[in-house]
Amino acid sequence: MSIEIISIIVLFASFFTLLMLKVPVAYSIGISTTLSLLLNIDNLPGITTIAQRMTTGIDSFALLAIPFFVLAGEIMKRGGIANRMINFAKSLVASLPGGLAYVNVLASMLFGAISGSAIAAASAIGSIMTDRMEEEGYPRELSASVNITSSTTGLLIPPSNTLIVYALASGGSASVAALFIAGYLPGILLGFAIMGYIAYVAITKKFAKGARAPLSEIATNFGNAFFSLLLLFIVVGGIVAGIFTATEASAIAVLYAAVLALIYGDIKVKDFPDILLTAARTTGVVMFLICTSMAMSWLFSFEGIPELMSGFLLEQFSNKFVIFLVINLTLLIIGTFMDMTPAVLIFTPIFLPVVVALGMHPVHFGIVLVLNLCVGLCTPPVGTILFVGSGVANVSVTKVIKPLLPFLLIMIIVLMLITYIPEISMFLPTLFEL
Repeated sequence: MSIEIISIIVLFASFFTLLMLKVPVAYSIGISTTLSLLLNIDNLPGITTIAQRMTTGIDSFALLAIPFFVLAGEIMKRGGIANRMINFAKSLVASLPGGLAYVNVLASMLFGAISGSAIAAASAIGSIMTDRMEEEGYPRELSASVNITSSTTGLLIPPSNTLIVYALASGGSASVAALFIAGYLPGILLGFAIMGYIAYVAITKKFAKGARAPLSEIATNFGNAFFSLLLLFIVVGGIVAGIFTATEASAIAVLYAAVLALIYGDIKVKDFPDILLTAARTTGVVMFLICTSMAMSWLFSFEGIPELMSGFLLEQFSNKFVIFLVINLTLLIIGTFMDMTPAVLIFTPIFLPVVVALGMHPVHFGIVLVLNLCVGLCTPPVGTILFVGSGVANVSVTKVIKPLLPFLLIMIIVLMLITYIPEISMFLPTLFEL
């Protein structure tokens, strides 16, 4: 057995063993990569290679957008924006059967898109909506399920940190601007699909309708939420129009969010040190994940794993639709035990050459990949959003699983539609010639 094959076996065996031992993902990636590199010590300039690859992995101007968007999301989370989103959404759809559940979805879509964080959306919207929904007769488990799945729409609707990471992992074959604009229709489709199932549940279980809001109330709530919503158009519009880059847009988002929060009065100047510290902690975790993931991604290329995977899939399956299905199933499994950022960085170089060889656009694959991993965020054992959503709803994960299953099925159906109907993702990028 060649040293390359042994190295690959050691890499995967040590990685999955460490995960099963509940070692944090970033450390699992770093340790398994180091062990694999040690087997190739004669072919590499020392163990310092791992440190070099970790350092060069985050030496990217595009990645500078992540700490800014994290900070902007933290400011928005504390700045009263969630309540304004909820009140606006409630005035639009609360009069429908199951109206408060629609409010949860719409508010999560709006807040998740503005903050760029599914965790921020799940915690901010869930902490407010669960109690409101319980007062109207909704089981807390159902409220948590709606909140958990709908919060992932913010990872598709721009600005999205995950799409920025994918743009880096794709080696420049997919631009941030194209990915941002491509995420709109899939994100909206996912939100509407979740609302479609809610409508079915609301009608069959006869959930109460809310009072119809008069136009004056809708106008007032829209006015209150207007400047928060305006951030979406400023950030994404500026990027698509070529006025500024994604990194520059992230800095503008921080400034805009800070000024808006101060004007609203929900945040004081004395609150900013704590906000900065919280954002710095989150950024540190994300960047360390990116460091170790980029080192492992480089090792994959060094060992020729992308070529091996591409050759295997193309030899075993003659139909590209079957290959897309196999890749989707593989990513769905990966998403259940691996966090989104390392999964994007590690598996993009493996699967992107395969799908491109079969005619799938890199931007299209980016949306498919992210939605795949969104499902993983909602499932045990690692599902971050599952635990956050259950925590803010104050219900156990085991009680949430059963009502969550139909929503996960809805997400998978939408995933299949987006995979096999490329126009859903590519219509807007093609329209804007991105």
